Amino acid sequence: MTACSPSQPAPQPKPDSAPEAKTEPAPATPTAPQQTDTHAPPKPGATKTFTDWTVGCDNALRCTLGSLLPDASIGQDTITLNLTREPGAVATGGGNISLAIETRNDQAATKRPPASFAVDGKPIALRDATALATAIANAQSLKILDANGGTLATLSLKGAAAALRYIDAQQGRAGTVDAIVARGPAASRAPTPALPVIAAVAPSGTAAKLTAAQIATMRKRGSCSLENFPTGANAAIFDPETHVLGGGKTLVMLPCSTGAYNMIGALFIIDGATITPAQTDAPSGFEETGADSATPVKSVVNGTFKNGVLTSYAKGRGLGDCGVIQSFVWDGTRLRLSEQSEMGECRGNIDYITTWRAKVVR
Repeated sequence: MTACSPSQPAPQPKPDSAPEAKTEPAPATPTAPQQTDTHAPPKPGATKTFTDWTVGCDNALRCTLGSLLPDASIGQDTITLNLTREPGAVATGGGNISLAIETRNDQAATKRPPASFAVDGKPIALRDATALATAIANAQSLKILDANGGTLATLSLKGAAAALRYIDAQQGRAGTVDAIVARGPAASRAPTPALPVIAAVAPSGTAAKLTAAQIATMRKRGSCSLENFPTGANAAIFDPETHVLGGGKTLVMLPCSTGAYNMIGALFIIDGATITPAQTDAPSGFEETGADSATPVKSVVNGTFKNGVLTSYAKGRGLGDCGVIQSFVWDGTRLRLSEQSEMGECRGNIDYITTWRAKVVR
């Protein structure tokens, strides 16, 4: 469940038939110039933990803090809260704050959805993210309430002020009127860094059909032995996936090994009769081991490919409350990291913090 996010206009229905063509030619629509690939090396931001809150910023200085649950409550019905602040000075339209309440692991909240907050007993509207951020900076208790005023969750505020102060510093707000905690009299000069640009190739053509010999070659190169899989496993999990990239090239995700909740897939590129390990511009999956520690083959974890985006979701544990989520796009030569989100603490929060973003143009 999210709040304070800009609403999107509802899609308009298409007409039953196209309108009758005009006899006069329509004026040409100017086309925006193609943006140039900036070739920026990915440098995801770090995450930090302050007692019961974790915080991180991405390369464009969008920063998020998220609540963490006490170890004793992990596995029970849980609600967590994330607050995100955009970069830039408030006077120029920046610095907006939004919130997201994560209720997927809380059965009670499906019947009694969050309706408001109480900070040290003071009511705050559900969608007033700015008021909530300001209030918790100097408070002792935070309750999430249902529509009848019943308490759905009580979140610890230990570390919340320190996490907000960290965001003030990272965004260049400390000592200015825009800060939440580290307020001062100075006018804000908070920067708004531009996102790096990746010129990606739009998928086109038909994916290659793999032969048994090609699959055997890839298994050998990636050390992806069938012995890596549990005895009696469904044979379908061994099958490689193929996805067209464009320019005659095909991406192969070859199942390489599996655990209780992670499937590691080795990455290869097929170009005609040539098979090569896929290259990435950033660590991918469980990079410390790759598909296998003895090979240079890259991997993804629980990988999916849709609309030209390869996604990896490496879980730290089955609950999914820690790990790394990555998105890659193909630039004609290698797979480029277009987004990364992380949760370094296995403490109930499944709403990961974004630490890297790029603008993808095709």
